[in-house]
Formats: sequence, structure tokens, C-alpha cells
Amino acid sequence: MKKWIIILALLASSVLADDTNTQTNTSGSNTNITGGYESTSETTYADGSTNTTTTNNDSTSTTNNKSTVPPPSANSPSYSSMSQDVCSMGVSGSVTTGFVGISGGKHFIDENCERIKLAKVLQDFGMKVASVAVLCQDARVHAAMQSAGTPCPFNGKIGAEAQALWDKYPELRPDYEQYLAKEEIISKVDAKIVEEARIAAEEIAAEEERLMEEARLAEIERLKQLEEAKKKANEKVIIIDSDPLIIHGD
Repeated sequence: MKKWIIILALLASSVLADDTNTQTNTSGSNTNITGGYESTSETTYADGSTNTTTTNNDSTSTTNNKSTVPPPSANSPSYSSMSQDVCSMGVSGSVTTGFVGISGGKHFIDENCERIKLAKVLQDFGMKVASVAVLCQDARVHAAMQSAGTPCPFNGKIGAEAQALWDKYPELRPDYEQYLAKEEIISKVDAKIVEEARIAAEEIAAEEERLMEEARLAEIERLKQLEEAKKKANEKVIIIDSDPLIIHGD
């Protein structure tokens, strides 16, 4: 009985031993973990001898942890035209930085799609000139029609009459800026061609004048030589006793 009492006392001493375990955890700052443990065991044998064992365990852990957690990615909203017969399209986008995320979207009207649908409806109603006039509101179509020699309608006029009106009021063209750029290029090229033709004509005229002058001088020289030859052929000088005797003819 005495032996069992001693064992219970030893167990109680182990439970009541100094046991301290403290943990502090703060996000973004230093983290300290400390703990202490001490245990003692004692054994008494029948012969009266005693064996005592003591264990001490102290530990300290410090961790420095500082970090910035980025915000979650911004997702672009989904936009759709909701119908295949609607000339609109949805555009959306998003931007995410280290501090903030932004997303947005919007519907845009496709004017080219609307123009094609309107022209098709007018064509179905038999309004061919009106259908072409709607398409001619596009600068590319207007320029293509003029290049093909079939100018766009102008106030009910077609063909050459319409072209005359477009030339009279070029500011009304949908491709007016491109038209001015083309006209400037054409004017520069035409002026260059005229200048090159003028220089070439002047060079040709100068060359012709030089050749005519050379021919004139050659003719003068030829007449001069012919005149001298005639004089030599028609005159013979005979010297007799120091008096010259002129004999005409052979």
C-alpha cells in the first residue's frame, strides 16, 4: 500500500510540474513562440533506495514575416449583343495593379453594319439609287465608285452630271480629306511632268539652234572658199620684163 501511494505522488508531481507554453502571432510583424517544460520522476525501491530524474526543456522561436498580399485579379464583364440582328458589339476590359483592380465594359454601335442593312432593305424595295447612295456615305465606297467611273448619286443626278456636281462641291464628299491628299499628289506629279517637258523642249530648241548656227557658218565658209577658187581660176598673172600682164580667161 505504501508503494502505491509513492507512485501516485510521483505522478501528481509530474502533472503539477512547471509547464508554460506561450504563443503570440501578429500578421505583418514579429512572431514569438516560447515554451518551457520541466518534469521530475522519482522511483523508490523495496530496499529503500531512491532514483530521481529531472528533465528541463526551454525553447524560444522568433520569426520575422512582413509581406503585402496583392488584391484579387479584376475580371472583365461579359457583354453580348443579345441578338444576331443587332449592329452592336460589346467591349470590356480590366486592369489589376498591386493595390487596386478595375474592370468595365460598354456597347458600341457598328455603323458599317447598319449601313449595309439599310442598303439591303432599300434594294429589296426596288430603290436601287437610294441603296447605292446609302453605301456611298462610306468614304471607301465613294472613292471606289469614282475610280470605277460610276460616281455616286448627287441630289438625284447620276453619271457625268453627278460627277460634275461632286467636282463643284468637293467639300460634301465623305472622303474629302483623302480627296485633297490625292489632288495634291496629282498636282505635284503634273507640275513635275510639265517642268520636265519644258526643260526637254528648251534643250531640243537649243540643240536645233546650235545645229542651224553650225550649218550657217559652214555655208559661209563654203561660199568663201568657192569665191576664192573662182578668183584663182579667172586670173593669171604673167610677169614679162617686170611688167605684169593680166590675161583673162584660159
